[in-house]
Amino acid sequence: MLEGFADEAVREISARLDAVRNSGIRIGFAIESGSRAWGFPSPDSDYDCRFVYVRPVRDHLGLQPVRDVIEFPIVGDIDTGGWDLRKALLLALKGNAVVVEWVKSPFVYEEEPGFRQRLDDVLTAIMVPARVSAHYHGLLQRYTLRSAHEPVVLKKLLYGVRPAVALEWMRQRNFAALPPMNLLEVLDQTDIPRDARSAILELVETKKVTREMGEGLPPPPLFDFMARVDARYRAEAPHDLDRVSAEAEEMATTFYRGEVHR
Repeated sequence: MLEGFADEAVREISARLDAVRNSGIRIGFAIESGSRAWGFPSPDSDYDCRFVYVRPVRDHLGLQPVRDVIEFPIVGDIDTGGWDLRKALLLALKGNAVVVEWVKSPFVYEEEPGFRQRLDDVLTAIMVPARVSAHYHGLLQRYTLRSAHEPVVLKKLLYGVRPAVALEWMRQRNFAALPPMNLLEVLDQTDIPRDARSAILELVETKKVTREMGEGLPPPPLFDFMARVDARYRAEAPHDLDRVSAEAEEMATTFYRGEVHR
């Protein structure tokens, strides 16, 4: 069992994965995403199982296209869903950081031997870090604080802090590398104001021991930090990254075909 994970939750997730497999679909890997994998869980954090799967050849030969996602109803604190490998690769080419974060998750429910490493290798080759920065900026904008004097849900504040720190990590490396998944690990490798760092660490520690953090004013150092990161990215963001290279697309296609026929 995964250390610190409720046995009944792990059993339920395993049963759901078995149902996918019993339908003839390969599961490359299944991991825990969300706040547990990002390094700031709370005592009542949901279980966010995410997986990448590969359909058999026959599923690609029908007249109607098959769905590229598999979703289970959210029951209690268990949320389980997966992406077809094709979907994962297409989004990765566009700079979506989700699948590369899944590959790096420290919490693994199950994996087909070698699959995660093979996928990690191809993602390293095809993903453009500068394009991924736009993904993190989009996440930051979703949680942009409109005012330092307007109460916010403190539990969700960390969901805006995470992409802000990731963007700073990338900017300090000229947008040439991808940041780690864990917020604390990224924070440790990033030069940010001391008061903002202290405020982030305090929020993380509070969330670890508090089921309901409620609302409150955002700590001024965090409001200032997030606003500065947003403004700096708008001024220094990489440009002309819309076009996916033919070489990267061919590499992803070759990998996908190989996995479908494996």
